[in-house]
Amino acid sequence: MNRFCSIFSQVLQLFSRLEFESAVRQHKAERHARGFTCWGQFVAMLFCQLGRAQSLREICGGLAASEGKLKHLGLSAAPARATLSYANEHRPWQLYQTVFQQLVEKCQQVVASAPGKKQRKFRFKNKLLSLDATVIALCASVFDWAQFRRSKGAVKLHLLLDHDGHLPCFAVVSEGKQHEMQVARQLHFAPGTILAIDRGYTDYQWFADLTQEGVYFVTRLKDNADYAVVEERELPQRKGLQRDQVIFFYKLAHAGVECFFRRVEYYDEGTDQLLVFLTNHMTLAAATVAAVYEARWQIELFIRALKQNLRLKTFVGTSENALQTQFWTD
Repeated sequence: MNRFCSIFSQVLQLFSRLEFESAVRQHKAERHARGFTCWGQFVAMLFCQLGRAQSLREICGGLAASEGKLKHLGLSAAPARATLSYANEHRPWQLYQTVFQQLVEKCQQVVASAPGKKQRKFRFKNKLLSLDATVIALCASVFDWAQFRRSKGAVKLHLLLDHDGHLPCFAVVSEGKQHEMQVARQLHFAPGTILAIDRGYTDYQWFADLTQEGVYFVTRLKDNADYAVVEERELPQRKGLQRDQVIFFYKLAHAGVECFFRRVEYYDEGTDQLLVFLTNHMTLAAATVAAVYEARWQIELFIRALKQNLRLKTFVGTSENALQTQFWTD
């Protein structure tokens, strides 16, 4: 006899119970549990996302309506609303961040071993990453711990996207007020990595640190940048290229830091804009510098897809722990 599984059950099969229980022990997440397991909490919050539940009552009611089908999901019974609420507020959300990382590693392995893997867009063999952050708006009166402005609350999602498979290799949720550079400075990249970033990450000292570590970056140069030109480089006959210069920043020079960068001007006919790029990669073709920054748009598309498909506007808990739990289980 053929055996058919629900779509929900098939989704849960993506998660190894052995690895999940190992993460539970690692974070001591069930230290004060009384019958309601972390796996039960995970199934309930995953049901929240897939079932488009708007509240804890809808989650518990929806699971109770499928009482006879819960055993093959690993649940003995649907949780009570108060039980699920308490678990979301008190159990460490870091558990589900670890589960997320376990799943991402599996996806990366699948992408790396895929026989029909698409050819790389660029000829260089360097790892290409994009770094960006986005604000997730919250109601300031409800999420009083997430004050962003006088009448607005928010948290900020910081995301690092690997262009091999377009999968996230790092993600963290912080307070809305936290600047992107505070998170960026905590990241460490392998030498040879090329990092595509926007102008929100402009920090000359950080650029110098990346250069010293052998990490490359491509970004847009701010209009008010204070620099001096050291060399005018010869341009190839490529449409759109205007200038290729070697420059240094006075701010770094005054601090005693000797570091040189490239300033590349590129005219985009499609948008009728003169784009000025900054990089520390001295041998990359000027046209490739522009193309690398253009590839950064993939992280914008990824973030847009997250906001459109995940429950990032309606949360079933108001504490920071509950919000983080729902975010990582989404």
